[in-house]
Amino acid sequence: MFDLTRKVALVTGSGRGLGFEIAQALAMAGATVLVNGRRSVQVTQAVEKIQAVGGTAESLIFNVADETARDTALTKIKRLHGRLDILVNNVGMRDRRTIDEVEATDFEALLQVNLTAVYALSRSAATFMRAQHAGRIINMSALASAVGLSHGPSYAASKGGLEALTRMLSVSLGEYGITVNAISPGYFATETNATMQADDALRHKLEGRTSLGRWGQPHEIAGAAVFLASDEASYITGQVLTVDGGCVSHF
Repeated sequence: MFDLTRKVALVTGSGRGLGFEIAQALAMAGATVLVNGRRSVQVTQAVEKIQAVGGTAESLIFNVADETARDTALTKIKRLHGRLDILVNNVGMRDRRTIDEVEATDFEALLQVNLTAVYALSRSAATFMRAQHAGRIINMSALASAVGLSHGPSYAASKGGLEALTRMLSVSLGEYGITVNAISPGYFATETNATMQADDALRHKLEGRTSLGRWGQPHEIAGAAVFLASDEASYITGQVLTVDGGCVSHF
């Protein structure tokens, strides 16, 4: 089960954190994984780590918010691989400021990366997947789409919109054998959340909001992604799989 041999997967923002864990897990399940990011050194190191444990990975460096760069990347995939079976839209910006601090221009800039770029890349990937009459698109959402917080208005809006887009794409692409789902992570101990982890009071407060009483470890996201990318999830589409240690239930 969960065999991804001969599949080609693109995971955006996979140089570190949850994106890296997903990329590595897909590779260990047999997929050829295209590791994406904007920083060459970080992406190269991620590829080397995956290769070191026996996975197949390649670098694909481009900015998802840049239309020309996206087109060039998709052209490269077509030339080198001739197919794209799995797209994980993981890359995203985070802005934890309040509504008094986030200007409209800031709001729009975050939506461009977290929502518009996801739509554009999914639309391009669908051209591959339609021809194959099969494909998996997995979008990375967040708890901010499900619970009200006092900060991060643009982030919350982008993730709420992402889940709506997930459902819409699942309907539009279903007839071609393409499934579109989302994963909504809870509090994970990633590099991005290092500052929150370092604050003892905040760390313990957030631990107390989970049923399991702890933060998630980055590798614990991997199984959800491999499952949704596999044939075992072929009849699951338009869904949001929450991986949060029971955080939403605990609220």
